[in-house]
Amino acid sequence: MEVEVRFHQLGIDRNKSAKSLIYYVEFNSEGLGDYEMVNIAVKWLGHASFQITADGKNIYIDPYEGKYLEKADIILVTHSHFDHCDTSKIKAVRRDDTLIVAPAECASKIGGRVRAIKPGEKISVDNVTVEAVHSYNVRRFRSPGNPFHPRGFGVGYLITINGRTIYHAGDTDFIPEMRDLKDRKVHLALLPSGGTYTMDNPEAAEAAIAINPQVVIPMHRWDTDPEEFRRKVEASSKIKVVLLKPGEKYET
Repeated sequence: MEVEVRFHQLGIDRNKSAKSLIYYVEFNSEGLGDYEMVNIAVKWLGHASFQITADGKNIYIDPYEGKYLEKADIILVTHSHFDHCDTSKIKAVRRDDTLIVAPAECASKIGGRVRAIKPGEKISVDNVTVEAVHSYNVRRFRSPGNPFHPRGFGVGYLITINGRTIYHAGDTDFIPEMRDLKDRKVHLALLPSGGTYTMDNPEAAEAAIAINPQVVIPMHRWDTDPEEFRRKVEASSKIKVVLLKPGEKYET
């Protein structure tokens, strides 16, 4: 993104004892688009469940834990496991015009109007763009050769709102595709850190450092100590680590 500032001389201020040049500034914001800075609130509902409110939109990700008091404009589901795709919670917050986005297997489980999505595909609504990215296991298996989350089973999401991008990783290990996200200039990353089915604290910290967001929030933590994650990230980067309790929000 390039911003051009030009100074133009208008003349001399004769009210000054010294000759002072008068300038006006031309600010060329071409390339910034029509975006305006808006407040984005991200509430952790527990587990991998989040509520994002911004620009008049109410967005839920992986409805499962927490309270769901407001109807949704957009619902994003990462995969079909019950603790990410709770159809009772989705039913409670969906309206006729709610945009529900999910992988194909999960879409059939939810029923009704659902947009099936695959990694690399994008969907836009007003100033919100949702892009699916890969999310899978390379180290965690039900049995030899049978990962808990095979490649192509679920997705993560890049949610861009008025030019700022939030990354929800879904249930995943630290995978090669995450390194490419450094070029996407992620503002806020939501990373699983509880181990067993996903990255543990050391792996999640390594992923955060590779992605290099401005802010990172660990999720899907189970009973692990998030302070371990914080220490590892802050020791090797300038990334801001935010530790939330269920029901708390971070505003940016």
